Amino acid sequence: MSDAAETQTANAVLMVRPRRFGSNPETLASNFFQQPGSGTEIAERARIEVDRVAVALGAAGVRVEIFAGNHAADTPDEVFPSNWVSFHADGTAVLYPMLAPNRRRERRGELLQALENERGYEIGRIVDLTEHELEGRYLEATGSLVLDRIQRVAYACLSPRTHAQALADFAARLGYATLPFHATDERGQAIYHTDVLMSVGSSLAVVCLEAIHEREAREEVRSRLEASGRALIELSKAQMHAFAANQLELRGRDGPVLAMSTEAWGAFTAPQRRKLEAHGAIVAAAIPTLEAYGGGSVRCMLAEIHLPRRRG
Repeated sequence: MSDAAETQTANAVLMVRPRRFGSNPETLASNFFQQPGSGTEIAERARIEVDRVAVALGAAGVRVEIFAGNHAADTPDEVFPSNWVSFHADGTAVLYPMLAPNRRRERRGELLQALENERGYEIGRIVDLTEHELEGRYLEATGSLVLDRIQRVAYACLSPRTHAQALADFAARLGYATLPFHATDERGQAIYHTDVLMSVGSSLAVVCLEAIHEREAREEVRSRLEASGRALIELSKAQMHAFAANQLELRGRDGPVLAMSTEAWGAFTAPQRRKLEAHGAIVAAAIPTLEAYGGGSVRCMLAEIHLPRRRG
């Protein structure tokens, strides 16, 4: 494995261009951001939106490793690979336990093999956490985990998709401290993934603190982020529902890039936009179909690749 130090941001991402796409009946109960809908027209619009994000990131100098969807299985959420795998600078790939049985089919070993054999990356270790599924414990990768890779802290909103014991297992195997908490939306429903209420970049964090209903946990999240030296943008619950926190900082050709949807960008106030622009170039793409029927946004579409490159 590589001894490279972990950085907060990657310059490459894995994306999946879905073969099928539509709302997932197996996740509707826990994802209140999605609405019912499917069909060939919705699937085609989703593919166009994936391509739109890939082109925008490529134009900013981010390496996009895009793969075709799974032709052997019905996987309506495969456009969100950041929920089943994470990649780390020491050459580790982590596979995660997922709540919905049809989402478990998204885990595709051939994609990891292609990254190694065709795309020039090194994977020296695979950490497989999927046995937690047998006990009904789930942890959906960097949807459940918002990682401060520099400080080695995993922020995690506990929910049906983010179980404390699976979180502890990840932390022990990857060498992270954890900061778990509970968060709810305006109707008192549990937030299904941590990455819809916060993001952590190299010098900026965006978070909906008001969604964290335990005062002690809310203040601990705030103080930990501030102690890391990051500037902070606090979101309202309305902004969270517009996916304003579901963004990802990457390294582009000319420096940091903040990838998000046009819906998210439109939800920020003018002072917040200026603060964001001070920390990176904004790459915003319109993905209304994916947001409406998938219940996720740009960050969910991007599994950032921190793996070392093969030498020679």
